[in-house]
Amino acid sequence: MNSPLPNRFRQRILARERLIGFWMCMSSHITAELVGLADFDWLLLDGEHSPNEVPMFLQQLQALQGSASAAVGRPSWNDPVEIKRLLDIGFYNLLIPFIESEEDARRAVAATRYPPQGMRGVAGAQRSNRYGTVPNYLQTINDNICVLLQIESRPGIEAVDEIASVEGVDGVFIGPSDLAAALGHLGNPGHPEVQEAIRHLYQRVTAQGKAVGILAPVHADARRYLDMGMHFVAVGTDLGVFKQATFALREAFPT
Repeated sequence: MNSPLPNRFRQRILARERLIGFWMCMSSHITAELVGLADFDWLLLDGEHSPNEVPMFLQQLQALQGSASAAVGRPSWNDPVEIKRLLDIGFYNLLIPFIESEEDARRAVAATRYPPQGMRGVAGAQRSNRYGTVPNYLQTINDNICVLLQIESRPGIEAVDEIASVEGVDGVFIGPSDLAAALGHLGNPGHPEVQEAIRHLYQRVTAQGKAVGILAPVHADARRYLDMGMHFVAVGTDLGVFKQATFALREAFPT
């Protein structure tokens, strides 16, 4: 296991580089190992809408150990206990869903920081500090955890300035599907009102010097968001790619 510090992915987020990512839904360490060979800039391991639990996340992180891709974990909720467990098994980058207020944002950041900056519980030896072998881990890790917060509701849109301004928030991720549902356009993130909300969020967050990201598995959408200036964009999902290839293969060889 290589030393995790400094966190190069966080440095790139803070520099607002263009980072191309891929969404991992299948909860498989074998799939993770394979996708890790493609050298995406980042891979999202999902715990909100996928059946991942901590041991499964751990297997996937181990499978990605030799990959150049940065692993980003998404807990099921803004829960400090769940966040603590993901940090301890070796996530240094977190995408925390359903942030609706400055208070939500501060609570999310605090869950990733040891006291006095936050409330993360202290374990002397865990995978994140290479089982106690990383020098000065406790003194440096607070500055090496990347916190990305997801906005996907009307209250989140209304509070975007306050959310993005919280110290320790490194970037904001837009959830297009939930945003569409919240705006009354369930299943239609391409609706003009949803697209206007996405542009608004992008403008407000970038005005504060923060990175903005989004999930866009449709190529035309991904290119549009990249042309807009989005910084970290997931351009596909393992489940989507597998499903598309499987059905295409079956259609190529009908009975």
